Amino acid sequence: MTMRLILLGPPGAGKGTQAERLVAAHGIPQLSTGDMLRAAVAAGTETGKKAKAVMDAGELVSDAIVNAIVAERIDQPDCAKGFILDGYPRTLVQADAVEDMLESRGMALDAVIELVVDDKALVGRIVKRAEEAAAAGKPVRKDDNPHVFDERLREYYKKTAPLTGYYYAKRMLTTVDGMAPIDHVTSQINAVLNGKA
Repeated sequence: MTMRLILLGPPGAGKGTQAERLVAAHGIPQLSTGDMLRAAVAAGTETGKKAKAVMDAGELVSDAIVNAIVAERIDQPDCAKGFILDGYPRTLVQADAVEDMLESRGMALDAVIELVVDDKALVGRIVKRAEEAAAAGKPVRKDDNPHVFDERLREYYKKTAPLTGYYYAKRMLTTVDGMAPIDHVTSQINAVLNGKA
């Protein structure tokens, strides 16, 4: 059985944690655009070279380059059974590109799952995460700062939140309570994937 899914939700919603659990449970890769960009640059692929030139110039990598890198990545053998897209698509243009690239390969998405969270609680969550990291002597993530986080949240609502409506209109969106305990969120996601939600 293949499993191709997209995890949606604002920063701090727990997408990364749930993606890790899905990877462990189903043996499919989690595809993060940051990781894919770095890998393409390191591998020196044609698209990777283009991305490197743009990044070296201090500019943002265009949708066209990001889409091409994702397309290259899903053709890798480890994606044959499926994959989890986390942090991509970020915009409606990218969502259309995902649909096109899958359609051209005779593939389709199996699920789009949104982790619904409370914004105020999210800020509390990232402050706590920063405190715990500092107390443990670990480096604190740059974005675990309320001001930086607030900026990321605004960016999310401006550019990425419209994807909720996009996938809802296609009858592909399922929402789960991202504020629930981690194990409960995992159970909700599993229920969706097993067709019980």
